[in-house]
Amino acid sequence: MFKDFVGYYKPFRGLFIADMVCAFLASMCDLYYPMITRVMINDYIPHGLINKLVLVGMIMLVLYILKMGFNYFIQYYGHFVGVGIQSNMRREIFEHFQKLPFSFFDDNKTGVLMSRIVNDLMEISELAHHGPEDLFLSLVMLIGAFIMMGSINWYLTFIIFAFLPLLIVFTAKIRLKMSAAFKQTRIEIAEVNANLENSISGIRVAKSFVNDEYEMKKFKENDANFVKARKRSYKAMAQFFSGNNFILDFMNVVVIIAGGIFLSRGKIDFGGLVAYLLYVNMFMSPIKRLIGFIEQYQDGLSGYKRFREIMAEQPEKDTENAIDIEDVKGEICFENVSFAYSEGEDVLSGISAVIPAGKTVAFVGASGGGKTTVCHLVPRFYDISEGSITLDGKDIRGISIKSLRKNIGIVQQEVFLFTGTIYENIAYGKTGATRDEVIEASKLAKIDAFIENLPNGYDTYIGEHGVKLSGGQKQRIAIARAFLKNPPVLILDEATSALDNVTEMQIQQSLKELSAGRTTIVVAHRLSTIRDADNIIVLTREGIVEQGTHDELMANKGLYYAMSMGVPE
Repeated sequence: MFKDFVGYYKPFRGLFIADMVCAFLASMCDLYYPMITRVMINDYIPHGLINKLVLVGMIMLVLYILKMGFNYFIQYYGHFVGVGIQSNMRREIFEHFQKLPFSFFDDNKTGVLMSRIVNDLMEISELAHHGPEDLFLSLVMLIGAFIMMGSINWYLTFIIFAFLPLLIVFTAKIRLKMSAAFKQTRIEIAEVNANLENSISGIRVAKSFVNDEYEMKKFKENDANFVKARKRSYKAMAQFFSGNNFILDFMNVVVIIAGGIFLSRGKIDFGGLVAYLLYVNMFMSPIKRLIGFIEQYQDGLSGYKRFREIMAEQPEKDTENAIDIEDVKGEICFENVSFAYSEGEDVLSGISAVIPAGKTVAFVGASGGGKTTVCHLVPRFYDISEGSITLDGKDIRGISIKSLRKNIGIVQQEVFLFTGTIYENIAYGKTGATRDEVIEASKLAKIDAFIENLPNGYDTYIGEHGVKLSGGQKQRIAIARAFLKNPPVLILDEATSALDNVTEMQIQQSLKELSAGRTTIVVAHRLSTIRDADNIIVLTREGIVEQGTHDELMANKGLYYAMSMGVPE
């Protein structure tokens, strides 16, 4: 894991090295100050060497001006390293999200995933910049202070450094407790974010059912769990910092007592004792910095572990030697297809059917019979358990996923529109589409007149998920998007079932025009919408029970007939 993390520094190698150099030079300026103080107290001041005193003062001023410049570089440019690493990780995880299968998003909450992109990567960014810098500075200051303190009085130096094992043992003991507490805190804040995202997205439903108290109760429960986790992490931090600070304060007491004894016995001069006290405080600073680094390391490491967990998820992959397809006719064949979302729960079992190129085939049946699943299997949103599905005689598993989906258009019941303008949402159907192409697609979807009458026309902002539009208007935008894509295979999954009868009749004409000359799979509850289909397949959990044209199925007086008559199944 450490090797993987270090690899993210590679694009910023030059800036990182410059940051470390500046940190080293700034620490050298600090180490210089006590030794000059010792000389001034022991030599320049008692002997009235004012010229040398002023000269040394000027040298120190220059050094501190340089130190200011070094610190500016560290704080300003040094942070670019952390931000750059964070940005690269964010792009990497977002790109990975685009490649993950539907099943991953079925099992993970949106708010939790957002927390991993935002909160976790922010902590990783802080660790990426401050971690190496704090660790490097601490080591430089500790080694430098040890050498300088030893040059003043080795006996006193050994006494001080004898306390280091105590610090190390105490730190190691609390470290495990902090690690567990920080990990649990990350889990709980992710749950809070997930609850927030869910509640805010569903605010209209909550208001319509007057469930504000229920939503508040859910939020309080999640927030209480976060507070408990945070309390545990703060308790571990409190033990860590209070214990370490006590040891450091005790070291100060030891220096004052032992230094006073050595001074009275002539083992150290007054200037040396003052310089030594300055070095002791300087010695405390890197230790405190190391303590802070351990906290930051735990926080950043827990975030990086969660980042790696996401990156370890297996993306959708093309099979070996997968091909791109061109000039698709659209013949689709299901051969003994079985599928289960989880083991032991088959949704489809032994399905065999042929959808000729350019024809419209409708799937009907009770809820839970697998109609929508069929729509998900054709573009390989999920892979079948058994059997095969072919497109123009080629097994879809042997076709590259990008090429397969490029040739399939989908219009669903629940239309998803991106926050933005009408133009942006229609143009989403074809990257690089011209404005004329977008307008033409809108005309084919019979929505251009509505758009032109809006104050900002195609540049009208539609709100989050198209909240400012009616269901019919959103559906027409989805249809326009499909027209713009112009795929040879079209899937209409309950595309009008949520609409009123008048709106449905209007949109049916657009869908009919969209289906013309394409291989079309239609899923519908309202049988009136699929009367003209070339073939109607009645699907249940037992498989295909009957199929044929509307007239043939009505004459057969089977399940389709019963459904059309409104007879309970």
